[in-house]
Amino acid sequence: MGEYRLYCLDGAKRIQRAAEVIAAQDDGHAIDIARGLDMPMACELWQGRRLVASIPAAKS
Repeated sequence: MGEYRLYCLDGAKRIQRAAEVIAAQDDGHAIDIARGLDMPMACELWQGRRLVASIPAAKS
């Protein structure tokens, strides 16, 4: 299992809340978990210093 962090960003790409920690088997699994959280703003998924994915805001 790897540890990932999900950071939610405002329109200026500033972090807006504490990171969500996600434990996942691989990048694909971590992305699926992040998308399932239905965050109201765009987020970035990181593993250490590596950007794994940009996750768009959930549609309301």
